[in-house]
Amino acid sequence: MRMSHYSRVVAEAYGFSKADTNNLFSAAPMHDIGKIGIPDSIMLKPGKLTEEEFSIMKKHPEIGAEILGESDSGLIALAKVVSLTHHEKWDGTGYPNQLKGENIPIEGRIVALADVFDALTSVRPYKDEWPVEKAMEFIHSQKGKHFDPELVDCLEQQLDKILDIKERWKD
Repeated sequence: MRMSHYSRVVAEAYGFSKADTNNLFSAAPMHDIGKIGIPDSIMLKPGKLTEEEFSIMKKHPEIGAEILGESDSGLIALAKVVSLTHHEKWDGTGYPNQLKGENIPIEGRIVALADVFDALTSVRPYKDEWPVEKAMEFIHSQKGKHFDPELVDCLEQQLDKILDIKERWKD
């Protein structure tokens, strides 16, 4: 839920319409639906994944897109785009298709940023929660590399709202 709310805040700051913001809010939770196709031994592994395990994990965007399939629903079509593109990186080094810059759909770029912020500032089986300051330093260091620079600015400008969401939707 948190990352969906983060996505909404960033989308609003970026200038999305109310309808487009609400659609992204509804589609964002489906970004990792493909992880249901990843073995629990990888999903729940404490610590770093091996190269082989990570190559399996990197299949989840395409698995998600396959699960969502072809649909007449605009929401499902958007969720498919988000699933397939939320691990692409601004500099073209992401996966699965090494899309670069504005070739990555804006919704995927927004969810990527929201998802990383949420992952860094939350406990995961493989890591402790980072302080917000450390997470923001990392995100800022990835501006123009992993993340769309304009979206990083939107996140920074809306950090008070983001932190309110983080507090409201604690684990």
